[in-house]
Amino acid sequence: MSVRSTLSALAALTGVVFVVFVAFCLYAFIASSSSYLLLPDSPHPLAPLVEVKGGHDNGQGGFYFVDVVERQATLAERYVSFLRDGGELVSRQDVVPANLNERESARLDAAAMVRSKTIAEAVALEHLGYHVVIHPSGMRIEQTAEGSPAAAKLLPGDVIVAVDGKAALTESRLRALIERHRVGQTVELTIVRAGRRQQLAIRTYALRPRPRMPMIGVFLTQAASIKLPIKVEINAGNVVGPSAGLAFALELTEKLNGNADRGYRVAATGELALNGSVVPIGGVEQKVIGAKRAGIEIMLVPAGDNATEARHYAGDMKIIAVTSFQQALRALATLPPHK
Repeated sequence: MSVRSTLSALAALTGVVFVVFVAFCLYAFIASSSSYLLLPDSPHPLAPLVEVKGGHDNGQGGFYFVDVVERQATLAERYVSFLRDGGELVSRQDVVPANLNERESARLDAAAMVRSKTIAEAVALEHLGYHVVIHPSGMRIEQTAEGSPAAAKLLPGDVIVAVDGKAALTESRLRALIERHRVGQTVELTIVRAGRRQQLAIRTYALRPRPRMPMIGVFLTQAASIKLPIKVEINAGNVVGPSAGLAFALELTEKLNGNADRGYRVAATGELALNGSVVPIGGVEQKVIGAKRAGIEIMLVPAGDNATEARHYAGDMKIIAVTSFQQALRALATLPPHK
């Protein structure tokens, strides 16, 4: 073979390799992987989203709620870290629980947002002296213990309303009914999941140092029907999940009582319980990055691991760790007025 023929063959081979490489790159940037990305989103100003009779806007500063964009990662994003732009790569099970499909998971997340609005309204109005009527309606599951019998069957947001056919609307009643069983026996739970009742059988177990105490492995908060004395409208758009509860309550307080933000741009994240306590949430890294990029000055986050993680990514943005809505208001009240 002549030199010219050899060079021509090499050039043709190089061209084929280049075309294949470009096609592979294009495919990698388009094709979805089995992993998901949690990405920072821009903070959402609450002043135009919360409406209440008699409410007013301060004009300076303002409260913001923060969220996380969830989507499937492309193959390129999965294997090339700098393409993720502040995002975190997670498995599908971290986004969609293993015992649910995506539609069911989305329905639960939407229900969690509706619930977070109602609880925020109740907590804020009660704090401001309004008469809020609250009737217990069951015990809501906030989290299941890893490896427990409940972990494979129960989900955060499920509400336990009965045990063995007997009403269990408060924590003391629920525990009393479970403790009628011996460790290893099965309890029949009636739960409400996204508005639908269903029965589940859960085996009891025990942990040291109380080996004879039956439990199912759940962390609970009180669920209730709530009647508000005034109408409140909160429009969160297409954002779902429970973690904006603290921010909603703070904005409602700002509307009715004034100057809760002290003139600062304040982001807040944290699920609210009916007693005003702030429950830890997920996606802290992305929420902090999004807030910092938007020039937020102060961010309120649940105390503990959430606050530790938030400070790691906050830079010059001030992080305030809180355990309750009431503590959040006290912490903001101690800030000097914004210059």
